Amino acid sequence: MKIGASLQTRLALAVGLSVTLLWLAAAAVTAHRLGGEMQEVFDDGLKATAQRILPIARHDLREGYGRRDAVEHDDDEEDDDGETRIGREARYGEDVTFVVRDRDGRVLLASRGADVSIFPPFVRRGFLETDTHQLYYDVNAEGSLTIAVAESLDQRTELSHKMLLGLVLPLIVVIPLSLLVISLVVRRSLRPVRGLREELAHRGAQDLSPLPDSGLPSELRPISAGINQLLDRLKAAFNAERAFAANAAHELRTPVAGAIAQAQRIRSETTEALTGQRASEIETTLKRLMRMSEKLMQLARAEGGRLQSDEPSDLRLVLQMIVQDFTRAGEGRIVLTLPQAPVLSKLDPDAVGILFRNLIENALKHGAQDGVVEASLDADGSLRVANDGPVLPGEAMDRLMQRFERGDAKIGGSGLGLSIIKAIADRAGMTVNVISPRPVRHQGVEVQVKLPLA
Repeated sequence: MKIGASLQTRLALAVGLSVTLLWLAAAAVTAHRLGGEMQEVFDDGLKATAQRILPIARHDLREGYGRRDAVEHDDDEEDDDGETRIGREARYGEDVTFVVRDRDGRVLLASRGADVSIFPPFVRRGFLETDTHQLYYDVNAEGSLTIAVAESLDQRTELSHKMLLGLVLPLIVVIPLSLLVISLVVRRSLRPVRGLREELAHRGAQDLSPLPDSGLPSELRPISAGINQLLDRLKAAFNAERAFAANAAHELRTPVAGAIAQAQRIRSETTEALTGQRASEIETTLKRLMRMSEKLMQLARAEGGRLQSDEPSDLRLVLQMIVQDFTRAGEGRIVLTLPQAPVLSKLDPDAVGILFRNLIENALKHGAQDGVVEASLDADGSLRVANDGPVLPGEAMDRLMQRFERGDAKIGGSGLGLSIIKAIADRAGMTVNVISPRPVRHQGVEVQVKLPLA
């Protein structure tokens, strides 16, 4: 099945992709805004650090000057105040570095490991961004001390990446779960559609009963109602066709029987050979019309009658009765083989009789004139009727199942026998197999029908 042909797949993909894109768009907007907010937080941290350190540094520097004036300097102590103050271990700041300068730009105090080269000279109070650092400058009220606090841009980028990763990692879990939940919800929501599809797919060609509309969503009810209206119209048309065929065949029986009697009377009363011959031809034609009407009635019965009975019946009794009818009519070439145990089926006995009678008639007409027709019923319901005669061409098997098709135009017949058999088999869910030549032989035709058992 193609992906685009499934409504369920289309809906799952459309909703899933929409939700995924919305999630990603929301994550991108959140990440963008979060990045801006983080930059403001980082800058506020730099500013707060400078404002916190500058008063403390000013206080410490004053105390340091007082202690130096009160005690005598050691000879080994360096005279360069700048270098001494840079080497002094700073107690301020961990994530940032800073330097404190006097108004002449000399470094008075710096954090541990501070690189003075990354701190440009003080120009004004505020922020300054270099290629590697973000800095904030501040100055005390007297203007005697300035402070520069720096934070590495790489460190900011690393922190931003960690926060972005913390935002993306949940999406890696949430998006697949969302797609799975969407697929399950769509599948569950389309359960009535699948039920309607299966209901139509499992129907036979003769099943014109209305579709159930209980449980269907409002979007599907008009479709179900339209299908039911179509089924009702088809059922009415088929019933009218079958009723016309049955009524026409039934109404023809009485006048045709009267015409046959009149033709026989004319033939018996006339002394002219030509008149007698014409009366015989009329009688033959009327008998053929009688047989045609009987076949039409059987076809109407096969297509419109009830094929299932409430109680199972023994199929052997029906087959024996049909064979006895042929025997009483002078046809003694039928050999019937039946199992010892009863073969029970709920298939209507009249339908079984029509089917078996047509199988026997076809075998007698189209088989060898002096050949035996073999009929057998197995315990599993397999019915076989075979005759000896010419091999049936393969391309003719499907054609002979159609109405008014005859295998040999020289042999009389209506061409409805196999079509009646096929109509009964289709409505009862049976299969008809025509095999020619017969198994283990090089001639003849065998028809196999699998009857349903109770």
